[in-house]
Amino acid sequence: MAGLPSNYAGSTNEWESVITTAACTAAFEEEYDEVTRANVLHFIVGSQSNPTSILSCIATARNNARSVRTALTSEMWEILNDAWNETRSADVRRMSPSDLSRFLGVVKEMSLRFDGAAYRTMLRSDHFWFQRLGTYIERADNMARLLDVKYHVLLPRQELVGGSLDYFQWAALLRSVNALTSFHWVYRESLQPWLVADFLILRSEQPRSLISCYKEINEYLDQISDDYGRQGAAQRRVRATLARLSNANIDEIFQSGLHQFLEVFIADNNELGRNITRQYLS
Repeated sequence: MAGLPSNYAGSTNEWESVITTAACTAAFEEEYDEVTRANVLHFIVGSQSNPTSILSCIATARNNARSVRTALTSEMWEILNDAWNETRSADVRRMSPSDLSRFLGVVKEMSLRFDGAAYRTMLRSDHFWFQRLGTYIERADNMARLLDVKYHVLLPRQELVGGSLDYFQWAALLRSVNALTSFHWVYRESLQPWLVADFLILRSEQPRSLISCYKEINEYLDQISDDYGRQGAAQRRVRATLARLSNANIDEIFQSGLHQFLEVFIADNNELGRNITRQYLS
């Protein structure tokens, strides 16, 4: 978004939105005095003090994989190990823009390869169900935060909803989740904020939409309940959220407040993770 054509230079800081989306503003402010491109990239990509930086996540995933090596297939382990070997010495401070683009491309490719290997090669047991649950809970959280930051933070107060800047920002959001082309396939009209929100919240055919994520979560929790022989608060919360999404209307969501809707969703999604931990992993 920092490179979008606009005439509002200085009125917003798109790099602040990155920190907000990643839900690590407090941790960032403890380490840096200013929100700049260089500081944000270092913190999000390579900072060892940030447990959710890209390099920290890859290292944590590899360490976790080593501790449950027998539950993974050889393909999954090799992908994680290769990702760690290829990225562990990366220094974002010395990367040119083209180097950074290539690095992020490698990370995305490794992530897609791991996801595909897990789906195609893992035994359908609780190892697989929990791995998929984590995937979709985090995907839902990220999607809700991206939408909320765009709607609630990025658009300057003096800009009109539906204006040129608003259009470019919604287009950038769709590109960031590889959904711009599929959006036009579904709606076949120009970008409108309520249509983008509808697409990324309520359309089941969009695999990153909130409702699509919760349909997957519901299915995997049912599999876990069959394996463990019990249900509880986690299943009740998922079904309640799925029913709310299934019965929702985007016009009503905007009328009552998209930001408020997404805040409630994010809180419920976080609580779902805690319910699953208490119910099956404690």
